[in-house]
Amino acid sequence: MLKLNGISKTFNPGTVNEKKALEGLSLHLEPGDFATIVGSNGAGKTTMFNAVAGAFYVDKGSVILGGEDVTFKPEFRRSRELGRLFQDPMRGTAPHMTIEENLALAYLRTSKHQYAFFSRTTKAEKKLFRDRLALLDMGLEDRMSQPVGLLSGGQRQALTLLMSTLVPPKLLMLDEHTAALDPATAEKVLQLTRDIVAEYHITTMMVTHNMHQALEMGNRTLMMDGGRIVLDLKGKERQGLTVSGLLEKFRTGAGKALDNDRILLSE
Repeated sequence: MLKLNGISKTFNPGTVNEKKALEGLSLHLEPGDFATIVGSNGAGKTTMFNAVAGAFYVDKGSVILGGEDVTFKPEFRRSRELGRLFQDPMRGTAPHMTIEENLALAYLRTSKHQYAFFSRTTKAEKKLFRDRLALLDMGLEDRMSQPVGLLSGGQRQALTLLMSTLVPPKLLMLDEHTAALDPATAEKVLQLTRDIVAEYHITTMMVTHNMHQALEMGNRTLMMDGGRIVLDLKGKERQGLTVSGLLEKFRTGAGKALDNDRILLSE
């Protein structure tokens, strides 16, 4: 479903602020793969997400999504086939629009028809929105006419997750999407994530600083350092692996110990 072939990206080349953010990174995700991703700050996790989403064009390599070469496809075109959640719950919704309007916008965004954004949602589609909101078990199905800005952070993040998967994307990218939530709400959103990904068999990448999540969620664990993937665990190699064992494998793969306090505290 996703192939990253030796992608590299350098910001501010030839200046004192030159930064090699990605360096020859390759990754192959099969349809239905759910990969958790961990690494220190500056390891390149969000930069890799931005390269896939088309926030910038890579300097070298190629990005293949669903068998299509999208290396030079603009971001707004790729967005029709991608779902993405950010750490900040405020980034995924339009606060002054109603819940229904946000869902309609997300639903129509995936349409390839040139006049999609000028379309109206049907009664059947509105019923779909209501039914899907009811699955969140947050009472949002009875608040569809209220502005999203009135919702809590957890409610907005759950709504964003629903918007991103209302029409199942080819790839779902979760960039620490529970980090800003309280523990109880974070666990609820994580369970929603598990349920939705499993129901629609969505290929997923999830960045996390929680080492237990990295081993418990999905079927693959990736560790990044210096703009490259230094560890890719799956199958029997991943089964039964402890957090301390994962840290030791990182030390072996990266040639150094992991130095991220947030990750180490989660051990």
